[in-house]
Amino acid sequence: MAIGIGVFLVDAQVVPGGVSGLSMALHYLSNRTIPVGLLIWLLNIPLFFWGLKELGKKFGLRTFYGFSLNAFFIDFFRGSIPGFHYIRLQDTQTVKDLFQHDFLFLILIGSLMLGIGLGIIFKFKGSTAGSDIVAAIMQKRFGLKPGQAIMFIDFFVIALAGLIIEVKNLSPDKPAMSLTLYALFLLLVSSKIVDVIIDGFDYARMAFIISEKNDEIAKAIMNELSRGATGLRAHGLYRNIDREILVSVVTLREVGQLIDIIKEIDSEAFVIISNVHEVLGEGFRRRI
Repeated sequence: MAIGIGVFLVDAQVVPGGVSGLSMALHYLSNRTIPVGLLIWLLNIPLFFWGLKELGKKFGLRTFYGFSLNAFFIDFFRGSIPGFHYIRLQDTQTVKDLFQHDFLFLILIGSLMLGIGLGIIFKFKGSTAGSDIVAAIMQKRFGLKPGQAIMFIDFFVIALAGLIIEVKNLSPDKPAMSLTLYALFLLLVSSKIVDVIIDGFDYARMAFIISEKNDEIAKAIMNELSRGATGLRAHGLYRNIDREILVSVVTLREVGQLIDIIKEIDSEAFVIISNVHEVLGEGFRRRI
């Protein structure tokens, strides 16, 4: 997360929203004299104590640890910490080349790094404070959904940063509105990456099979795919008859083979295939 913000996004002037984005806006307002990481830490301190007061120990040591490390490493990678001025990863030839010749890809890399970092933090029930605390308090006091609160905060911060960039004419090469649109793109990509890190990619499919030849299909699934099959009793309302629905879970790679098996045995079979988020049991890996 610190690499995504400190190395790829700060100098590009594309803000991610939340306290990080607000800190970047204040960094620009101060003519880049106050380090971004330091601003993140300073802004999070009052939010942290507010969260402790309103929400109790829910936002405790992990939250302080999270936003402190994030703030430290943003300034560390940018060479803003005394004694580490030589680091400055944002000045490497690769980042400079991307900034000059492939700005969109630069933003995309920053979005991916930010999303992966946040996803790992949220997956293991950590927190970087900031808008998380504000959203939780708004949910407690006003019943506003956290997602809506965070979205409102992010849009406000992005708009504020765009206004600062426009007023101070910080980006003569790119209009402030273009940078604002890049920021919205960043918000979309990073949020999707967070979801992927938390939920993972779909890795299995569940098939509901309605056929007059369920026994044959079940045997083929067990013998050819080495997968289990379960018969569920059901009542067909259209024909008003009792029948059996065959249920089986297979991996993504096995979906095509499963369909071929069903078609070969009963080309008239009715098949529903749906995504499966997680499967616990023999033959399937467990998500972390």
